[in-house]
Parts: sequence; C-alpha cells; structure tokens
Amino acid sequence: MQPSSDNANKPQRDFEHVRDSMHSAISMNKTEVIDTVLNDFSEGYFSLCYENRRRLLLVLAKEYDLNRTQVCELIKQYLGVLGEEAQSAGHEEDGVLGSFYRIERNLRHALKPMYEGLFERLNMHPGGLKVLTSLRADILSILAEENIASLRALDSYLKEKLGTWLSPAALELHQITWDDPASLLEKIVAYEEVLWDDPPIPECEATCALFYSISSTQRGLAGINLGKFLIKRVITLVKRDMPHISTFATISPIPGFIQWLLSKLASQSKLAEVNDISQSSADRSGSAFRENILEPEEEKALMDLSEEFVAGKNGMERMLNLLTSKNHEWSNFAPLLSILKTPLLRLCARYLLQEKKRGKALDSVANFHLQNGAMIERINWMADRSENGLHQSAGIMVNYVYRLENIEEYAQSYFSTGQIHASDDVCRYVEPLNEHQPATDKRG
Repeated sequence: MQPSSDNANKPQRDFEHVRDSMHSAISMNKTEVIDTVLNDFSEGYFSLCYENRRRLLLVLAKEYDLNRTQVCELIKQYLGVLGEEAQSAGHEEDGVLGSFYRIERNLRHALKPMYEGLFERLNMHPGGLKVLTSLRADILSILAEENIASLRALDSYLKEKLGTWLSPAALELHQITWDDPASLLEKIVAYEEVLWDDPPIPECEATCALFYSISSTQRGLAGINLGKFLIKRVITLVKRDMPHISTFATISPIPGFIQWLLSKLASQSKLAEVNDISQSSADRSGSAFRENILEPEEEKALMDLSEEFVAGKNGMERMLNLLTSKNHEWSNFAPLLSILKTPLLRLCARYLLQEKKRGKALDSVANFHLQNGAMIERINWMADRSENGLHQSAGIMVNYVYRLENIEEYAQSYFSTGQIHASDDVCRYVEPLNEHQPATDKRG
C-alpha cells in the first residue's frame, strides 16, 4: 500500500523546515530573534524521525564544516611571508611579524567550522545543553552503525565543547534526598540500582563513606570526564558536614580485566602447545614472546581437574575454557572457585598495577581514580556475581581509597610518571612477578 501524497510529502517538508531553521541559527546575526530561531530548531529536531535526524546531522557535518579552500589560501600566504622573511635577512622585522600575526589570526578563525556557531548559541540558550547532548547521542548511534569521517569530526568537536562547558567549576553539586522530585529518584534507582534497605548503623556512627558510582545517565555525555576533580569536592563537603567520617573509598568494577586476560590466555596457550622448542639462538629470540601466566602450583591444580569439568592441553587453555564457559558455570561450583581464586586475584592485581597504555593504567576505571589521587587498597573476590560482573571481571571488584593528605601527591606522581600507589596487601599479589619481569606499557 502506497502512502498518500500528503503523508509522503509531510516528512520531507518537516525535514526542510528544520534544515532551514538550523541554517538560520548558524548564519543569523539578528540577536533579537535568535531565541525564536533556536526554539524552532530545537522543537523541530526532536520531532524528526531517526532517519531524518541522521540526514540532518550529515548535512551539518558536511555542509557546515570549515572552509578548506580558505585554509589552504591562508597557508600559502603564511609560507609566502616565511620566504620573504628569509630574503629580508632580518630587515623590517615588525612588518613581517605583523603579517604573521594577521594570517595566524585569520587561520584561527578559518579553522573553526561553521557548526561551531550552532553549538555556541545553543549552549547559551535555555534548554540548549539538553539539545546538544541529544544531538551527540544521535551522532554516536550513527557512528556505531557506520564510520563516517565528517560525522566523526563533528562528534570530536562537540565532545570537546561539552567538556569545556561542563568543567568542574560549572557543575552544581547537589545532594539527593527524599525531598527531590520522584522522577529524579526513580531515574537514579533505574540507572544506579540503589538499595533502599535500612543502614546497618546510624549515620552519626559511620566512619567510612563509600563512593557508589560516578556515571552519566546521558548517552550524549559519553567519554566526557564529569567526575574529574569532583570527588575531592565531595570529600571536602562530607568532611564539613560529617567530621566523624575518616575513610573515603569506592567499590569499583574492573571492566577491562577479563578481556585482557582472555587475550593473554589465548595467545600464550597456543605458544605453550609447541613442545619441541630448540635451544638455538634464533629460537631463543622467538621464545621471548612466551610468558608464564600461571604459577607451577596453579598449572598443576588446573591440570589435575578431570576432563569431565574442563578440557585443555595446558593450564592456560583450561582456564580460558572455564572463563568462557556457557552461563559462567565455573562460578557456581565450589571446587572450581577454589582453584581459580588464587590465579585470578594475582592476575587481576597484575592487570591493575602493571598493565599500562601510554604510561597510564590500562583499565579505564583505574585510570580515572588514580588520576584523581586514589590508591588501590583491596581486591575483592566474588564481589559482583551479576552477569555483567562475571563477564567483565570474573566477579572481582576493587576498593580505591582517597586520603585527603595524599590526594595531591598521588595525583601528581601518577600524572608525571605513571606511578600507581597501592596497599601492601595488593602489592604482595605481584611480588613474585616483579622479580622476573618489568611492568608492561602497552602503547597504541
């Protein structure tokens, strides 16, 4: 059945109307009517179907990008002035510098895409920040389906702007109580799984404050570090209102642990299958890629398991097969839990303390807390037995502790040298490894 001509044309008219209002919002100089134009664009955008939003965002990314012809012309002018400077041998320095400054100013202006005007105006407009986060949420959805260079550049630019506008100084710190709107409380419960059970002790007797979660319920804010420096502000306020609190800690996930471990196990178990490695110099250079993931007693415990539970030619292959078993069956069988506990805790400590990328912790959550001045205090076995917890970290969670007297020192040393501070209990997990192999630094 074909749609009627009216219905078929209506979406197109809606799209063109929103496109026109977007153009006006970018190009219009009449400040007295800009609020009306921005309202028209915002309402129109939210009325569009997903496909038309996609069309509009592609128009924005491609047709309102920077003027590269102008940029190229300015670069030619700049190179021309450089040539003139070389020929003048230092004469008329002020005139040459004046030319440099003028072209550099014009270049800075030319390197700003036209869509910056839309973002800047929406940011100043009531409700505009919500529109911007919705725009970015749609951009991310499109990029998840198709990698489009112009849209990727649009996302990068908008992300950078949102990161600037949502700086810690601009954020409002608000304590949630039962007096807040029911819609807000329901949203927190839905996103954060807050438990409403009665506390085990009266609040006035508590000595430890636990940071439950620092996250965003807005997809359009993905990748924007809203928590940076926020923790210190929270600690200061809690200490002011509840001076009896002496310990500030988190119970945090370890989202990258199992992904890293499975990759290690898969590659090393394959290398371990080669039993006839010769001792020639050539083979010794190749064997540098081999690594002893498991301690001898851990290897033996896994190999002693009956093939009724798990198959595999070596301990690493058996651990790999257990961790990838259907419905995480290993987590429901006490003997397997007992065998896996020691190597998994040890390898998790190694992952948190030694595995790095560009000199910083490979794990994203660890990197966040360490750059804010925390230390790794304790690793907790089977702390999160949910499907997601078992999938991403074998149920292991970690406590990061913030000590007011050390926050600045720890944050600075992590920033400058990548030093990770941890308790003696956590460090003991990797002490045997430290004698034989250095911390790894994954670059990429």
